[in-house]
Order: sequence, then C-alpha cells, then structure tokens
Amino acid sequence: MRATRLFILGALADGGPMHGHKIRAAAQMDRVELWADVKPGSLYGALRRMADEGVVEVVRTEQEGNLPARTVYGITGKGRTELVSLIRSVLEDTKFRPDPIQLVLLHSGEIGPDELRTAVQRRRDAYAAQLDFWRNLRAEAEPHLTRLEAVAFDYTLMQLEMELTWHDRLLAELADTDGQP
Repeated sequence: MRATRLFILGALADGGPMHGHKIRAAAQMDRVELWADVKPGSLYGALRRMADEGVVEVVRTEQEGNLPARTVYGITGKGRTELVSLIRSVLEDTKFRPDPIQLVLLHSGEIGPDELRTAVQRRRDAYAAQLDFWRNLRAEAEPHLTRLEAVAFDYTLMQLEMELTWHDRLLAELADTDGQP
C-alpha cells in the first residue's frame, strides 16, 4: 500500500490534478507494476480512501461526450506532507527481506537431488528470461529516460544479474555434491 500511495501522491504532485483513469494510464504507461508493488487496478480504491483521509481532494467532476463522469483529484497540503514522509521512509528503509529459498535449501533432502537441480535450473532460467525482458525494455525506453530513470532501470538489471550469479553458483554446488545436498 505504501508504494501505491507514493505513486498516486507523486503523480498528483508532478502532474497536477487528474482523474483516476489518467493516473491509471500513467501507471500502465510507466509499467509500474513491473518495478513497484503498485497494481493499476488498485488505484481507484486507494484514491477514494485517500480522499476520505484528506491527503487528496476532489477538485471537480469532468464528463467528455458520452463517457462516464470522472472525478478529478488533487493533492492536499496534508498529502504533500505525506509524500515527503513516504519518500524519506523509503530512502531510510534498508531492511533485508530474506527469500524463502534459504529455507528450501535447508529442507531440500525431502525432494531429492534431481528434482532440486531441475527446480533450481527452472528458477535460474526464469530469472534469465526476466533479465532479457528488462534489458529489452530498457533499450526501448533509453531515448526517453531521465538520468535517474536510467539508474532505476540499472537497479533492477543488477538485481537480476545477481540472482543469475547466485543460481549459477548453487547449480555448480549441486553438481559438485554428486547428488548430496
């Protein structure tokens, strides 16, 4: 929820008042669901809750042609304060979030070495596919990226590269143990 609030408040702070459909379109265009825990479909409900809390406000209602009426929201002073607080909170959050794969390795004897190697290889291949996707996406976006957006892309690329490196090491360990985890 923190990422959703951050996205909405940031969009309204940067782009001025807009309706939920425009915020959702921005989320989809930026493909925010790929790199942040923001689901475009959750934006409407979040906007209504945030309006109830006073961090955004209804500015007006618009209707174009036969389209349904749309509520235009703007950020409030309270919302700007929360946006700054969220930014600072994210920047200060360095909590390590462990991956349950560590527990899987502790109990991998339950599935046997062949199944473990196959599963680890599939997992590694899935990370490789994600890395290829992100590299292609970055290449497409390159002409339009700001310097900080390019750095954000690099963050994701580096995380995926690290996953591949770790999985390659694990696969080498599994091969060297000759079936003994």
